[in-house]
Amino acid sequence: MEHIDTLLSASWVIPVEPPGQLLAEHSVAVHQGRILAVLPSAEGRARYRADNDISLAGQVLIPGLVNAHTHAAMTLFRGMADDLPLEEWLADHIWPAEQRWVNDALVRDGTRLACAEMMRGGVTCFNDMYFYPDEVGKVASECGMRATIGLIVVDFPTVWARDADEYLAKGTEVHDRFRDDPLIRTAFTPHAPYTVSDRPFARVRTLADELDIPVHIHLHETDGELTDSLRDYRERPMARLDRLGLLSQRLIAVHMIHIEDAEIARFAQCGASVVHCPESNLKLANGFCPVHRLLQAGVNVALGTDGAASNNDLDLLGEMRTAALLAKAVAGDAAALPAAAALEMATLNGARALGLEDEIGSLVPGKSADVVAIDLGGIESQPVHDPLSLIVYATGRHQVTNVWIAGRPVVNDGTLLTLDAGALIANAEQWRQRISSDERN
Repeated sequence: MEHIDTLLSASWVIPVEPPGQLLAEHSVAVHQGRILAVLPSAEGRARYRADNDISLAGQVLIPGLVNAHTHAAMTLFRGMADDLPLEEWLADHIWPAEQRWVNDALVRDGTRLACAEMMRGGVTCFNDMYFYPDEVGKVASECGMRATIGLIVVDFPTVWARDADEYLAKGTEVHDRFRDDPLIRTAFTPHAPYTVSDRPFARVRTLADELDIPVHIHLHETDGELTDSLRDYRERPMARLDRLGLLSQRLIAVHMIHIEDAEIARFAQCGASVVHCPESNLKLANGFCPVHRLLQAGVNVALGTDGAASNNDLDLLGEMRTAALLAKAVAGDAAALPAAAALEMATLNGARALGLEDEIGSLVPGKSADVVAIDLGGIESQPVHDPLSLIVYATGRHQVTNVWIAGRPVVNDGTLLTLDAGALIANAEQWRQRISSDERN
């Protein structure tokens, strides 16, 4: 018998590759952080002797979920300014709060809280856009979570940098700092077309090509964004990015709500990815991303939660259900986004957007063992006619029992193993008291 680290045996395994496959009574063999095999459980027990032989009866194994767009530290602004349109929410509430409160300590504490929430919900990798990316990377690495940290760029001064030149200089320093960390990748994150001018965009394109990293941006999110771009640049935001050479396989465009057929065709042609954040879009009343049309055109569409200040959670299982239902209503077609495609958006498509499809996103031999176990044994999941359908349409994040990242257990039976939940709750309460006391004064 071959000696290995871990053998995970479950009632079902959904590898995501090939699409829609469901394997009953199968096991995932893991050694040195990687998947060795996905095979029938009886065969696995006969072939392997594991240090950790884990039986997960009534549970399903899926790839770790990839939250392809979030602002992790904004968990500490959760619920601060609800029920407002985007422009008012940003200008009158979020930006002033950030100017008053954002520093390395808030980003560190907010990111820890976000990592805890995401891991307990089955998210093993997140793509972040925020200030102090060095702190985001440190926290994610320390708690064993995979992350692509955003090297933020805007035109105006913030606590992180004075101008575009400093944003880019500090960003490249952060990239170099995490170059050898196996869990941390980087991406340039020019915030949006309305906060970044042409010269910084041109430099982002050059540096992203030199460092071979993605470019992650909010794009075509509101009607106002398009109106302002036509006024200031005499072209739509996507056309402006195209002129500046930013439309490529590196581009990760978040939201893409207000988009025309010709733009969809151009987007598919250049190989860029879209990140759909349905619950944030709904909450801010920004509109509906044409997911079905994008997928039909061959565009890679991933799934994100956005930040907890505009969602208000980091629940990618819930986001998956919302995306599947909303796509049907928008397309007028009940088959517009079937369950298997929704799960692929939340896993492999997110990995593709981040350039990590050879490493994560599916349960395939050779890939990193980012694995999530979901309990389908409870009343709310009965009867189990189709586990894949249940995950998308009838499963909550409270049913996530175990999570492994690169073969390392980070959640066991719902309990965080790399973070102290009690300390996180106490720390969040301290931040609430500090922020609300300041608001009252």
